[in-house]
Amino acid sequence: MTSAPATPPAEQPEAQDSRAADGPGLLTVDGQTMELARSFATDGSDGLEVGKLLGTTGLVTLDPGFTNTASCTSQITYIDGAAGILRYRGYPIEELAKSSTFAEVAYLLIYGDLPDRESFERMERRIARHRLLHEDFLSFFTSFPSSGHPMAILQAGIAGLATYYEDTLNPHDPYERELATILLLAKMPTMISYIARRAIGLPLLYPEPKRGYVEDFIRMTFGMPYQSYEIDPAVVRALDMLLILHADHEQNCSTSTVRLVGSADANMYASVAAGVGALSGPLHGGANEAVLRMLDMIQTSGMSTSEFVRKVKDKEDGVRLMGFGHRVYKNYDPRAAIVKETAHDVLARLGGGEGDRKLEIAMELEEAALKDDYFVSRKLYPNVDFYTGLIYQAMGFPTKMFTPLFALGRLPGWIAQFREMIADPAKRIGRPRQVYNGSTERHYVAMHRRRHDEEYYPATRTGVPSLDRVTRV
Repeated sequence: MTSAPATPPAEQPEAQDSRAADGPGLLTVDGQTMELARSFATDGSDGLEVGKLLGTTGLVTLDPGFTNTASCTSQITYIDGAAGILRYRGYPIEELAKSSTFAEVAYLLIYGDLPDRESFERMERRIARHRLLHEDFLSFFTSFPSSGHPMAILQAGIAGLATYYEDTLNPHDPYERELATILLLAKMPTMISYIARRAIGLPLLYPEPKRGYVEDFIRMTFGMPYQSYEIDPAVVRALDMLLILHADHEQNCSTSTVRLVGSADANMYASVAAGVGALSGPLHGGANEAVLRMLDMIQTSGMSTSEFVRKVKDKEDGVRLMGFGHRVYKNYDPRAAIVKETAHDVLARLGGGEGDRKLEIAMELEEAALKDDYFVSRKLYPNVDFYTGLIYQAMGFPTKMFTPLFALGRLPGWIAQFREMIADPAKRIGRPRQVYNGSTERHYVAMHRRRHDEEYYPATRTGVPSLDRVTRV
């Protein structure tokens, strides 16, 4: 049974209209000049609205990877990559990581401001009430191989919520949207803990609503049904802080995916599940796993960090320094400095041996890279992934669970971005253009008349792989 939420706070605070009519940009193409309306930012770069470019000039903008394309205006997260600044709703990440909690930051991102005590406790009660998974829904998870990748199972599980909560699927209905928000926040930790336990043959542990959000997630993941489970508050605080650092990061790949899917008026579960799918890609969510593999390789090989750095600089070796560099930050990732300090604290409590040595290697690599002009000139600084894997490993999380932890942290951001997109009066279904560079018009030829030389039939020279040896169903 689902509970009726009270009237939620406003979707977002009032802000200055960013679509000001004055101050247009001018673009000249083939001797024709057109005005591009300027979208004013409160911080960072203004935007030029190019929506009328095609109709006026017959041209589209081409920006592979969207390196210079803003798909929306947003009031949620601000990043200044050159200065190493990250703010949620105007609050510096350093202040939130030090003084706030993940649950409070979730409220901030989703509703636009820090809560008073009454509002916060109301949200906590709603989440606690819905942490249980429907008993029939558990069979959904048991239908997957226990060896399946947790992100694939998590993606399917989140999408599957739509089949159990059909009264929460309309993103334009405030009641349904609010209830979907609470259900996702409540059930995702239970899902992730069950996925982790099933992989090693342990049963589901039911939630204990009196425990805090992060504390109960740790208990559900590592506890035993026949034992009481005491958790070091410092470990709870460390994981809480890591989730805060991952809670939102502007229009990254997975967040943009959530918005794009949601722009079709897909329900929140489908949109967030799509975001999980994007995050499962190793270029987005797997960096901390790659860092651990790198540190393991250095440790087991007995290679010195200076020798490893030399190999990284020698491109012929094909060795990469993982956990350095970022698509946005061209300075020290502000989250990385916080994580580095936390890694020391957590490993001091839980580490010893292997973990401590890996931390030493990581610090030696960081020191060497920050002193080397090769990396500094390329603006390659440690990012948030450089130390997080060490912390997760020290806490006892298997490597496969690192990206689901990322997803748990990013959930409030996905929800906030989805809700902001739905409430935006300028919302339109996402439909990027393309520059077509394929064949010009050609006409169908019957199969018996087709030539099969390499020049005519390109598949023979591109090497289509043979699947003749595939025998499984």
